[in-house]
Amino acid sequence: MTAMRTAGWTESISVLDRITTVFEAFGETEGMGVTELARRANLPKSTVSRIAADLVGQRLLDREGDVLHLGVRLFELGQTVERPRRLRALAHPVMTELRNVTGHTVHLAVLDDRDVVLLSVVRGRTDDPSCAVVGSRLPAHATALGKALLAFSPSDRTAPYLLEGALPRRTPNTICDPAALVRELGEVRRNGVAFEREECDVGRACVAGAILSLGTVPKAAISVTGPPPVIAEERVAAAVRSAAITLGRRVDAREDRSLEETKRVGHPAPTRSPTGQPADSRIAW
Repeated sequence: MTAMRTAGWTESISVLDRITTVFEAFGETEGMGVTELARRANLPKSTVSRIAADLVGQRLLDREGDVLHLGVRLFELGQTVERPRRLRALAHPVMTELRNVTGHTVHLAVLDDRDVVLLSVVRGRTDDPSCAVVGSRLPAHATALGKALLAFSPSDRTAPYLLEGALPRRTPNTICDPAALVRELGEVRRNGVAFEREECDVGRACVAGAILSLGTVPKAAISVTGPPPVIAEERVAAAVRSAAITLGRRVDAREDRSLEETKRVGHPAPTRSPTGQPADSRIAW
């Protein structure tokens, strides 16, 4: 039998190690008290009691009387990880085709507060020193990806930009005037694509389109980026617009199937767009 870890030993390891040990002790058990949890975690009961109280306060554990359960917030956090993974899987074939057609690097990103976060990158055929990496955060107002998403976002996402003075400047071309940004977002809605002309980084141009669920709700954005002299805006814009529409249809089709599978009624929903047309497996350029 493994000896109980002492309080002195417990203090020598990180808080994260202790929390991880507590979570792993649950296994497939529905719930347990502090005494059983301490036994399974092989930690002092006083240590587990303190950790459990903190985790309950953060909704990472739920308490029913003396019984502890894994918390709903863990499920919520797990769902936030699963959604980007599914989105990347849906987007990768379209991103690869967009790269093949344009020859340039393709990015997939989501909006997070004032930034865009890159979820996936398919590199172009030539080296692009300005290419960002997965996980990078860039200011939404200074990027085509961000402007594509902001243009179709609810007013409460764009209102904070109007309440500021000058927006943070990244390059001489960054749009820093909130009123000018609002006008640009109007153009994005009309054109279906956003342009970035060395506004985030000198030496980089970008064309992006929002991936809209049901034709109106922005889920993510896809872009083509490269050096300004080689980005043919008109041709690239048409390709990006088509790729964004294709991905929007795929997202809707995937969500329809998930809903049908959850209901367990009949067969999964057919892969169709909000307009009733079949969701294309290829981009129509």
